[in-house]
Amino acid sequence: MKSDIQIAQEAEMMHIKDVAATIGIPEEDLEFYGKYKAKLSDELWEEIKDRKDGKLVLVTAINPTPAGEGKTTTTVGLGQAMAKLGRKAIIALREPSLGPCFGIKGGAAGGGYAQVVPMEDLNLHFTGDFHAITSANNLLAALLDNHIQQGNELGIDPRQVVWKRCLDMNDRNLRNIVIGLGRKADGMVREDHFVITVASEIMAILCLADDIKDLKERLGRIIVAYNFKGEPVTADDLHATGAMAALLKDAIKPNLIQTLEHTPALVHGGPFANIAHGCNSVRATRMALKLSDITITEAGFGADLGAEKFMDIKCRMAGFKPDAVVLVATVRALKYNGGVAKDQLSGENLEALAKGIVNLEKHIENVQKYDVPVIVTLNSFVTDTEEEIAYVRRFCEERGCEFALSEVWEKGGEGGIALAEKVLETLENKESHFHTLYEDDLCLKAKIETIAREIYGARGVVYDPAAEKQLAKIEGMGFGNLPVCMAKNQYSLSDDATRLGRPEDFDIHIREVYVNAGAGFVVALTGAVMTMPGLPRVPAANGIDVSEDGHITGLF
Repeated sequence: MKSDIQIAQEAEMMHIKDVAATIGIPEEDLEFYGKYKAKLSDELWEEIKDRKDGKLVLVTAINPTPAGEGKTTTTVGLGQAMAKLGRKAIIALREPSLGPCFGIKGGAAGGGYAQVVPMEDLNLHFTGDFHAITSANNLLAALLDNHIQQGNELGIDPRQVVWKRCLDMNDRNLRNIVIGLGRKADGMVREDHFVITVASEIMAILCLADDIKDLKERLGRIIVAYNFKGEPVTADDLHATGAMAALLKDAIKPNLIQTLEHTPALVHGGPFANIAHGCNSVRATRMALKLSDITITEAGFGADLGAEKFMDIKCRMAGFKPDAVVLVATVRALKYNGGVAKDQLSGENLEALAKGIVNLEKHIENVQKYDVPVIVTLNSFVTDTEEEIAYVRRFCEERGCEFALSEVWEKGGEGGIALAEKVLETLENKESHFHTLYEDDLCLKAKIETIAREIYGARGVVYDPAAEKQLAKIEGMGFGNLPVCMAKNQYSLSDDATRLGRPEDFDIHIREVYVNAGAGFVVALTGAVMTMPGLPRVPAANGIDVSEDGHITGLF
């Protein structure tokens, strides 16, 4: 079979104005970025805001493995299948980060015959949203250090600067740096840090803001440092809000592209789920719900991260109520969770499947805690046997889940008909009674421990002394009512990436806690999770090239 990039490059795309027309968006409400990409105007929202919402379907997955799960592929294929069944569907996805594209994970455009296009544009610079976020983040950092240099009227304690610079690239050498070396005119010497752009609070703010007014209010609340009295200093205090908002005025508008089968896709925002809240923008999701009968969205990594944050952060803030959840797994990934080596996954192994399927079982239980109907889908591989598929089907049905096989990677929308029909049947016959996992008035420790016990299956939570102090300070500042965003590795339900399946008798270790006052949540860092990833020994960048005629190769 052809590679993903070959399939994408050979696709015949419709002009984006024609894709928009299929969901009733007139040309005057599009801001074009070439023939195949456009942003949706602010005026469009005013035209559609009073329409009734369509149904909301979340696609999530088991914990990711080297064997692959295909969550985005399933999301795209499901949208294509809905279109084949005559349903007015829109896909709502996150934008990919450059870091993983050049590192090891790859992009986020789907795969096979279930992709969004133009794939190369999406995975590289797209419409410049991430560049705008990076610039706004680093403008705030520059204004902060300039304020200290120019007399420090606010009394900022250089030892308590908490705002970090960012870059949309995996670069471990920037995690901990020293700035201001040189002459007195070159600034004050202090320790500084970088995070990847998708972990910037500005990324989270952009994805949670309702409009420019809300964006500016959230930007203004960002805590950048503390003064010598221990009081917070904000972006508003530095008079940085207006300039940051000016950099983000276009980035806040959702992007419209298409799938290989011309199904509309709103792709906007891109916080990682292991170190941030893992969901596309509220604006894109809200527009999709007004423009379609069915909105199919996804949340990053496994359901322990992306789905939990989708429910407890995004839905809580935006008032969304998911109508169904599709939980993606593969036979290969379940066998990997059962202890089979990556190069041994092709052979039938019901014993390993039975051992590893407990990971899927825990994710089913977790989604059911939110009282939302669950459909499990197996992303099909040619090495799957009838016996293995039948085993997973029985396992799911015994736990009150619908089940469908997905063949969208190989067959596109046609391969997702069975899944689409099962989703439609669920939407018509089962009612969602969605609720969040915890209430706002719980203390922060109780929220952390609820997530750790209920979602991860932890025995308890252990806090580093620094984290204990940070929690006390955050609650003392009046932020105890905020939801919690857990930063945890994606590979395990625990904070130890090597513990696969369904770990038991483990504690979650909290080493640092900080407040994203603008985004509106508290971040708890667990284990060894990093907010600035590094590159692998052989980065994917080594195999990427562009020909003299501008033809990109090696991207996937």
